[in-house]
Amino acid sequence: MRFRCERDGLVDALGAAGRAVASRGGSLPVLSGVRVELAGDRLSLIGSDLDLTIGVEVEVAGEADGVAVVPAKIASDLVRSLEAGAVEVHVEGDEAHIAAGRFQSSIRLLPADEFPRLPEPAPDAVTLAAKDFALALHQVVPAASADDARPILTGVLMAAEGDGLRFVATDSYRLAVRDLPGTSVLREGQSVLVPSRALRELERLLGAAGEVTLRLGERDATFEIARTRLTTRLIEGEFPNYRGLIPSTYPNRLTVGREALLDAARRVRLMAREATPVRLSMSADGLELVAITQDVGQAHEQLDAKYEGTELTVAFNPEYLLDGVEVTPGDEITVETVDHQKPAVIRSTEGSEFLYLLMPVRV
Repeated sequence: MRFRCERDGLVDALGAAGRAVASRGGSLPVLSGVRVELAGDRLSLIGSDLDLTIGVEVEVAGEADGVAVVPAKIASDLVRSLEAGAVEVHVEGDEAHIAAGRFQSSIRLLPADEFPRLPEPAPDAVTLAAKDFALALHQVVPAASADDARPILTGVLMAAEGDGLRFVATDSYRLAVRDLPGTSVLREGQSVLVPSRALRELERLLGAAGEVTLRLGERDATFEIARTRLTTRLIEGEFPNYRGLIPSTYPNRLTVGREALLDAARRVRLMAREATPVRLSMSADGLELVAITQDVGQAHEQLDAKYEGTELTVAFNPEYLLDGVEVTPGDEITVETVDHQKPAVIRSTEGSEFLYLLMPVRV
C-alpha cells in the first residue's frame, strides 16, 4: 500500500476512527489499532471496540492498494506532530513508513487478518436535519448515567412519540426529555436504547453537517454523516417508566430569566463545597439562591422573578441544576414544584419540546 495526502485530512481521519478504538484491545489486541484500506484514491479508516465502530473515508493520491492495521495512538500522535503539508505513507511487510519533508519513520503493524469482520448496516435509511438532531443530543445525553453497573441508564431512549421522535435519558437524579416533532424514524410504539457514549461521539461528528442518515438494525444503529459512519450496538433491556416520574400537576410555578439564573447559580455555587446543595427560596418577593458550607463560607443572591404558589425552599445539586438550565432554550424558564421533596421540572416559556426534571436534595 502506498499513498500521498495532506497531513490535516489524515490527522482528522485518524482522530475520528481512533475514538472508537479499544483502549487495551482486551482479548483482541488488534482492536487497539485502526484498520486502513486503500482502493484507488479512496482511503478508508476504521476503529472499533466491537460495541462502537467509527469509519471515515478520505480522498488521497493512491499508488498501490492494500490493507494494514496501524496502532491507533502512535500513528495519530506521529502524524499530528508533522508540519502541515504532504505526507507519504507506504507499507512494506509488517511496517508502515511515514515521511514528511525531512522526517521519516516506521511503525510496526498489527496483523490485519485478525481484525474482525464488522456487520453491514441495515439497508433501510432515514435522513434527518443534523442541526436539530445535534441540539437534541446536547440537551439529553448529559443526563444519562456514567455508571456501567446500571447499563440500562447509560443509554438514551429513542422512541416514536406522536408524529415525531423522542429522546429520553436519566441517571435517577435527573431526567431529560426532548421531542423532535415531524421526525418519523421509528414505527408507532417502537423504541431503541442507544449507548450515550456513542451519541456523545455522534454529537462531536455532526459539527456543521447538514444531514445525518440513520439506519436501524435489530441489534445496532448506524449514523452516517458525509464520509463518516458511526455504528453502535443497541442496549438490550427495559428502560424505566419515566412518565411515572413526572408529576401531573404543579401548584408552584417560578418564572425567571434564564441567563440571570445561570449567572447567579454559577456565583453561588462557588460556596457549595463537599456536596453542599444550592437552595432556591421562592416567594412573592422573587427568588433567592443560597449556599452555605461550614468552615468555608456562604453566598446568596436575590433575583427578580415571578412566583405563583406557596412560599417554598428547595435544595438542588448545583451541577445538575446548571446542566438543566444551560440546555433549556429561550430567554425565560419556569421551575415548577410540588414541595421540597418531590421532583421539580424546568421548561422554557417559549415551547414544550424540552423538559428537564430534577430531584431535590434533602437538607
